Amino acid sequence: MPNLEKRSLKIIRNYLFAGSLLLLVSVNEASAQLLPIDTIRQAAAPTWPADSLGRRTPRGTVEGFIRAAAEENYTKAAQYFMLDSASQKKDDGAVLAQALQRLLDKNGNIFPSSWLSDKPTGIEDDNLGPNLDRVGAATVNHESFDLVLEKTEAPDGGPIWLFSSQTIQRVPLQEEAETAAPLVNKVSPNILEDHKWGGVPIGHWLSMVMLIVVAYLVAWGITRAILFLIPLFWHKARIEPTVGIIRAFALPIRLYLAVWLFVEASRQAGISIIVRQRFGEVTVIVGLVALLLLLWQLLDVITKFIERRLARIGNQAGVSAVLFLRRAAKVAVMVFGVIIILDTFGFDVTTGLAALGIGGIALALGAQKTVENFVGSVTLIADQPVRVGDFCKVGDILGTVEQIGMRSTRIRTLNRTIVTIPNGEFSSLKIENFAHRDRFWFHPTFGLRFETTPDQIRYLLVELRTLLYAHPQVDPAPARIRFIEIGTDALKIEIFAYVHAKDFDQFLEIQEDLYLRMMDVVAASGTGFAFPSQTLYMAKDQGLSPEKTTEAAEQVRKWREAGEMQIPGFTPQRIQELKDTITYPPQGSSMQTNEKEA
Repeated sequence: MPNLEKRSLKIIRNYLFAGSLLLLVSVNEASAQLLPIDTIRQAAAPTWPADSLGRRTPRGTVEGFIRAAAEENYTKAAQYFMLDSASQKKDDGAVLAQALQRLLDKNGNIFPSSWLSDKPTGIEDDNLGPNLDRVGAATVNHESFDLVLEKTEAPDGGPIWLFSSQTIQRVPLQEEAETAAPLVNKVSPNILEDHKWGGVPIGHWLSMVMLIVVAYLVAWGITRAILFLIPLFWHKARIEPTVGIIRAFALPIRLYLAVWLFVEASRQAGISIIVRQRFGEVTVIVGLVALLLLLWQLLDVITKFIERRLARIGNQAGVSAVLFLRRAAKVAVMVFGVIIILDTFGFDVTTGLAALGIGGIALALGAQKTVENFVGSVTLIADQPVRVGDFCKVGDILGTVEQIGMRSTRIRTLNRTIVTIPNGEFSSLKIENFAHRDRFWFHPTFGLRFETTPDQIRYLLVELRTLLYAHPQVDPAPARIRFIEIGTDALKIEIFAYVHAKDFDQFLEIQEDLYLRMMDVVAASGTGFAFPSQTLYMAKDQGLSPEKTTEAAEQVRKWREAGEMQIPGFTPQRIQELKDTITYPPQGSSMQTNEKEA
């Protein structure tokens, strides 16, 4: 069968286009409330009557000729030829019909019926012109030529398709075609040649069955040999996913090779074109099944490979999406295959495609939320703003992601309750993920009492900065402390730094240590934290410590005289000197004791 793969792909492409076109037509009809499809078809139906011989279409002409040849009614078969009635007699037409059958039996073939046009206009994009259709090929004296049908106009005005006069002229007459008997006639017993079924000797039918078995066995042996040899010369063929891909191609290639061997062997054996044409649809279906089977197995191999990789990294949501997409793709392959096979057998699938289009619209409208949630899950899997185990804030919900499914995502809140959010809504919400922070922000603001002197503030700025630069868990860039505001209730100092910690619990430990050390620094400065309240001074109130105030002022004076006042900023040398000079965990901590023992 020539160009089986090319024609199969063309058929699939045409059906994809037809399905899409019918879907668009059904959308327009549903929205604009146009006439039903049946009414449109009736309006476009031809007005001329049917031809008694079925010659209105190329397919009808070929099938009519094959039926007449099977009945050995060559006079009727000649009516499918374009003959010059003035120069050719009826008997000449019968002789030509019989000669064409013999030529096709030995050295010709006709395309399967499903490849032939079933429209009065024929195939319009075959580059042969609007009135010509190619239906097969034959060989005479080692020269191949096309079998062409030509469209003419009947007396009633309707189209009639006939074998063209140029094709008939290439057919040798009986006396010119006397050659050796076909191989099938030589090997078949006389009893099988004398008895006929469907106008063909029984030996031809039995030979076709035997050729099917032999062709498959030969194809099986060839593919097994190739599968054995490939790993010997290509080392990647021994590991996944290459092994799975090669195995996926094995059975479809075996079927396709068996079809090709069967078609070629039946032609070389000289089996009657009548028998071969009956088996033509089977070969087309097997070829299409091989192609669909290849798609099916490739879907299995590729999705299982992706599924294993996602499982290794713990992406369960991705695994769920792959399983869903694999099932959907397999259903689509099955539906598409059934439609093509039904059309090959001659069933009208146009109405079914239109119904599928309208049904698809209704299903899409009814399952709008389901589709929205599925698209949302695909977005979550592709972007991965959160993963299972991440602590995050979604909208106003704070908690840990426990499961990302195909329809919804589950979050365990701090109250230990489960919140389920549809993925369509989840993907559109503002998501703040705390699980992937590289550093933690330490950002308190201290309010000091109004009695605090400027020198005390200077002391605090220097000592608190010293603390940040010296702490091993604080990133010195940036680490800053600024006197930012004289407020209505306090003098405010802002602290800005980033803390290195592996998780939030460790950050809380480090933050606790920083707060305690900073409280010691504030106490050492002689001032204190302000409270949002009024202070009533009694006669016995000692007020602020004059000694500590004097000490802080003296220290600031020494810095100023020595030129070591680290305001408004610390020098890089001083920062380097202070780096990691604080012991952490602090002295006396049980954690420090455990580290020394370890």
